[in-house]
Amino acid sequence: MVGAGTDPAGGDRAVPAAAGHGFVWPREWWPRERWARERWARAALILCLHLLAAAPLEAGERFLTLASTTSTENSGLFAHILPLFEADTGIAVRVVARGTGQALRLARNGDADVVLVHDRESELAFQREGWGVERREVMYNDFVLLGPSADAAGIRGKPIAQALRLIFNAGARFVSRADESGTHKAEIRLWRAAGLQTPVGSEWYLETGSGMGATLNIASAMNAYALADRATWLAFQNKGQLDILVQGDPVLINPYGIMLVNPQRHPHVKAEEGRALIAWLTSARGRKAIAQFKVAGQQLFHPYEP
Repeated sequence: MVGAGTDPAGGDRAVPAAAGHGFVWPREWWPRERWARERWARAALILCLHLLAAAPLEAGERFLTLASTTSTENSGLFAHILPLFEADTGIAVRVVARGTGQALRLARNGDADVVLVHDRESELAFQREGWGVERREVMYNDFVLLGPSADAAGIRGKPIAQALRLIFNAGARFVSRADESGTHKAEIRLWRAAGLQTPVGSEWYLETGSGMGATLNIASAMNAYALADRATWLAFQNKGQLDILVQGDPVLINPYGIMLVNPQRHPHVKAEEGRALIAWLTSARGRKAIAQFKVAGQQLFHPYEP
């Protein structure tokens, strides 16, 4: 980037701006003597040589890219289990946390080696289309329906289908992620199972197009109803007047599956490292690590037994 400034040698040419800021260095900050300019140039060259020397070490690092959901990242699960995996295998994991729909698109584009998400229908379609292989069930948690403790719609303790009908009939404020995430897809299925169309366009139905944390912040600020996964809710700090009003319904179970991105579609996929992660997460060691992760004394994810 170039800003309107003065050349350090004393001419009228523009001088470089600070990267990304559009800031022009004042003339008096530039070295005015030739020997000073040359000293800066030598220092820059030495720095470049050091970086080049370090590059082979970084290039030799074993790592993989995991496209996964915001719930696994925001809850703290990955911070708990991935260091254990790296200690056991020497493989680092770089997590890209998105909603399920976005995570699958990243994997479809070849921008991830492994995908771990929570919408079984989308996962199976991804596999049928040939983008993912070697899918395994890893764990599950559950969804909860949140709302203001005053509960104007009167849904507390009701089955989820009845609760959604009460919200719909009352026109009570409801906040949706509306981002094609696993949570959003589950919400759509729940409206349909209740015999209702998703109330898109209704004044009381707010679509955020955002992740779970941002959606919960909005629901908290508006004292609105919202669907969330239990893990993210327990780790969420800004609860305000919100409370869990509906839980425990069998249809609220939330399974997570893992797949290797198909190396035949994307030859650069790190298949060996990806298979190592899948094997570890579904092993006795991985299952134990998942089960031991707790927030506020509660186990948040339950591993599937083989």
